[in-house]
Amino acid sequence: MAIHQFHSIQEFTLESGNALHELNISYHTYGQLNKDGSNVIWICHALTANADVADWWAGMVGPGKFLDPAEYYIVCANILGSCYGSSGPLSINPQTKQPYHLSFPQVTIRDMVKAHVLLRQHLGIEQVHLLVGGSMGGYQALEWALLEPERIGRLCLLSTGAAESAWGIAVHTAQRLAIEADSTWKDNHASAGATGLKAARAIGMLTYRNYQTFVRTQSDPDKEKIDNFRATSYINYQGDKLVKRFNAQSYWLLTKAMDSHNISRGRTTDVAGTLALLKQPSFIVAITSDLLCPPEEQLFLSQHLPHATYHEIDSSYGHDGFLIEFEKIGKILCDWLKQPR
Repeated sequence: MAIHQFHSIQEFTLESGNALHELNISYHTYGQLNKDGSNVIWICHALTANADVADWWAGMVGPGKFLDPAEYYIVCANILGSCYGSSGPLSINPQTKQPYHLSFPQVTIRDMVKAHVLLRQHLGIEQVHLLVGGSMGGYQALEWALLEPERIGRLCLLSTGAAESAWGIAVHTAQRLAIEADSTWKDNHASAGATGLKAARAIGMLTYRNYQTFVRTQSDPDKEKIDNFRATSYINYQGDKLVKRFNAQSYWLLTKAMDSHNISRGRTTDVAGTLALLKQPSFIVAITSDLLCPPEEQLFLSQHLPHATYHEIDSSYGHDGFLIEFEKIGKILCDWLKQPR
């Protein structure tokens, strides 16, 4: 594994028309690029993940795992607007010499992909054998395949969709309201909005899992209890854990970016027609119990992508199932990769 920082001093124009005067992208690589450059797997991460895919998807990526660095050159880059080394609210504005905080401009999924493309060029990668994305990572993968269709060989799309749903936008709005209710969230320091971020994470956890998961894992055996319930402790724990590693202003910004996701925006076709433009073989995974991005979203993808293979994983883990069910996903993905294009 190698950890790197890509720095560009060229002005980076965003979809909004605003511009960053310099760009930083934090990324990890695993394995070696082979002689003909045909072994690249690029993995796009979701909302609060980072570039260290071998950490947050340890069951899938690593020596002896389904995506093995001994066979593949694996790349994962931290998205624009995040707080793990890429340009975002905590980055230093080169004009003011101070962190951007809330002055960091609005970004979209397409902006994130444009930054990935600059990194691809910097790394000398001509072809991406397999582009992988789950949840928000799938948004990036779809946009990238449309932006550079000649560069992307295959797609793997997990628990994702072609456009952000009204349900997803409503969830994100509720999360931003929680952040905005914290009177510190506009302050110019790294811990601004921490209490609001904890509340936003609590809302998110209700959509990442589901009724069955909470009842199975967080029910209290003590029928006499009237307070301090296990489910309460779990939600508090998850909120505290995110607050220790993430930033409220980045979270607010990135949920806005997810809301903007619609692959047909600015294009001459509707969503179905835009999907039809993608000629790459596509491996699509749905999780039966996913409340946030349910199987109907992935079925829509499979019906309109010309060369789609659809798999539905029976799992009780909800939206997080694409991260947890790596054994099931890894086996069928590897079998699919062995098939000729």
